[in-house]
Amino acid sequence: MSRWLLRDDVLRGDDYDQLWRDLADSGEGIHGEADLISALSAGGSVLDAGCGTGRVAIELARRGHEVVGVDLDSGMLDTARAKAPELEWHLADLLDVDLDRTFDLVALPGNVMIFLSPETEADVVANMARHLAAGGRLVAGFQLGEGRYRLADFDDTAAALGLELEHRWSTWSRAPFVADSADYAVSVHRRAMVAR
Repeated sequence: MSRWLLRDDVLRGDDYDQLWRDLADSGEGIHGEADLISALSAGGSVLDAGCGTGRVAIELARRGHEVVGVDLDSGMLDTARAKAPELEWHLADLLDVDLDRTFDLVALPGNVMIFLSPETEADVVANMARHLAAGGRLVAGFQLGEGRYRLADFDDTAAALGLELEHRWSTWSRAPFVADSADYAVSVHRRAMVAR
């Protein structure tokens, strides 16, 4: 079972969504993920994998992207559906979801990687890579540190799947990544274009 669903110390659904509304009301920028994804995909199709309450997906749709959201937490997804019923939402596990299509960009924002079921991370990355179009990008941001999914393992899995590291930053606003001191990484891996 996912680490997220096992936790009872996290906000869910409307309570989680209220946290982000409060941040926005206080003047905090809450769309760093959407800013970066939009810059990378220029209006392309996006799979928001681990979409939660839809904060990123809804903002991307507002900016003109075709977005599909997937999450395992029904309470979070209920909030997303209530806010944007016109978008496509799927209640599913990232480990085995099959949307029968590809996307220009697959996003794993919001620490999705550290909340996956233990030992399933590589399989989730592989499944998300199957949803990438030729030339598509896999973008993931997650906390680093003791007991967390290792960035080297993430890179090794991506490389084995034919994805090349294109960018790495320490924040969604593209602050430089310094390996010795970073506690967060935003990584962009790209699938090669198919030869014509």
